[in-house]
Amino acid sequence: MNSLPLFPPNASSVATEMDLLYLFITAVCAFFTVLVVALVVIFTIKYRRRHPEEVGADIHGSLVLELSWTIIPFVLSMVMFGWGASLFFRLSRPPADAMEITVVGKQWMWKIQHPEGIREINELHVPIGRDVRLTMASEDVIHDFSLPAFRVKMDVVPGRFTTLWFRATKPGTYHIYCAQFCGTKHSGMVGQVTAMTPQDYEAWLAGGRASGTPIQNGERLFTELQCITCHKADGTGRGPSLVGVAGNAVDLADGRSVTADDNYLRESILNSQAKVVKGFQPIMPLFQGQIGEENLLQLIAYVKSLKPVAGEKK
Repeated sequence: MNSLPLFPPNASSVATEMDLLYLFITAVCAFFTVLVVALVVIFTIKYRRRHPEEVGADIHGSLVLELSWTIIPFVLSMVMFGWGASLFFRLSRPPADAMEITVVGKQWMWKIQHPEGIREINELHVPIGRDVRLTMASEDVIHDFSLPAFRVKMDVVPGRFTTLWFRATKPGTYHIYCAQFCGTKHSGMVGQVTAMTPQDYEAWLAGGRASGTPIQNGERLFTELQCITCHKADGTGRGPSLVGVAGNAVDLADGRSVTADDNYLRESILNSQAKVVKGFQPIMPLFQGQIGEENLLQLIAYVKSLKPVAGEKK
């Protein structure tokens, strides 16, 4: 695909399959377009009325033809659907051991932070051969984080988190675009992702300047916002213990049970009255408008790091 000028570089684990699916769909559509146009032209010429008195033959149809133009398109469309659905589900489920990187979109830049605390603006460095998960949020309007060389993209929506993952396969520098119109300088909201060998990536990390990891910054915020006074690890506080809560089921006061994923944790921080945990009172203050997206991501990173000690009950 790299030799075709209409295609961006092919540099991720799904790029080749994505291109093959696109070419298959294009080839099928092109074949049937040419076939239908050719048959229309041929039948127009062959079965044209040659004199005013000529009357066409009475044709009752063919069961074979009816079955053919019903079954063949159905099978082809099911192949497209099955192939596309397989790709979709793989891309919508990040691997459990993927490297976690946070991305915040803002008119008109991308703010990125690595798990080691290294920050970047409009640049993203990643190692090849390693699954990378991006947890993304927007500070203002809808954006879209698009990596054409990796054949992946995802809307970055205000008010919630979205995720995107990829595995780079070739070292190089590739484009980052915003693929949703987000304002007057939308066309300038670009950047670059640099895929590096694991050794070069470790060297780049070592030469970077960290401002504290997301977990460390989240722990500091947890204390500064006085969360620690209610959410005690031993469960004796006025709020539920957060140890081991991330990714597990939470029973609510209204009888429902929800999974404590990133968006649940986000909502619980900003609007604690939305889903009150069973056995507790809705006394937690609202932090809507008081905490920025970067701080939210750091707080959630800290909560997700709170694991129960082996042998202890959560």
